[in-house]
Amino acid sequence: MDINFEYYKIFYYVAKYKNITKAAAALGGSQPNITRMMKLLETQLSCRLFIREARGISLTEEGELLYSHVEVACRHLFNAQEEILRQGSPQCGTVEIGATETSLHLFLLRALHDFKMQYPAIRIKIHNHTTPETVKHLMSGGLDFAVITAPFQMPKNVFCENVLDFREILAGGTQYQKLCSSPLRPCDLKHYPWIGLGRESAAYDFYKNFFIMHKVDMEPDMEVATADLMLPLIENNLGIGFVPEEMARPLLAERKLVQIPLQCEIPKRSIQIVSDKGRGRGLAADTFYKYLKTVGQATSPAP
Repeated sequence: MDINFEYYKIFYYVAKYKNITKAAAALGGSQPNITRMMKLLETQLSCRLFIREARGISLTEEGELLYSHVEVACRHLFNAQEEILRQGSPQCGTVEIGATETSLHLFLLRALHDFKMQYPAIRIKIHNHTTPETVKHLMSGGLDFAVITAPFQMPKNVFCENVLDFREILAGGTQYQKLCSSPLRPCDLKHYPWIGLGRESAAYDFYKNFFIMHKVDMEPDMEVATADLMLPLIENNLGIGFVPEEMARPLLAERKLVQIPLQCEIPKRSIQIVSDKGRGRGLAADTFYKYLKTVGQATSPAP
């Protein structure tokens, strides 16, 4: 079936804005013409893509499926077009990356600041998800690369580079000061409410395996989406939890948190840059990727 790409381009904008008037303005066209082309696309695909509503439009199931592919294709084409127009210069362009909350706070924020000072014209779009969700977006073609929190079981066609190792500590609010007198065994933690990241995160599997290794069956009493959401809950004595030491350090210094000692050592975790082996990167994305690698090498301890 030979369908004019212009129809898909218009569909992309209509689906993106969920409003034909706004799509027409973005495309510099007229609303009746946009409506006519979308009806032609629906006719050629023999399905309904939109549901017209009072406040705009919504996508049908077929429309959502089409948009999931068209959005990736259009974004890549628009980025390629932009880079070709600025061919030979890595100083401009758009980079789309995925990042976990922990990688953002421990590594990416500092690197972003210095990178933007050096390359102010490169636009960076950050999609914030858990490690499994971020890897999924990467493999679907939605990201140039990602900065994730490991360990995590990666697909075979993903290339990983370690840029930072970090440790987590067991922390509690001031009401848990009594637990600091002597190191606890993992089995002792069953007597206290545990705040942890949700089942969709790599951290959930990490600590699930940690407790299984110590023959303890533990489930979070309270689940949150990101590591930085854990800190206020722990600070307010709603439970204890494992948090990156660097993120907890200011609250420990202010005596709003206490570090609870354990008899066993918590394994190190890491921040990794991951990319799809089967897909290349544009100039801007490659420039940022190499910059992050350099930052990682500079912050790694000497052997």
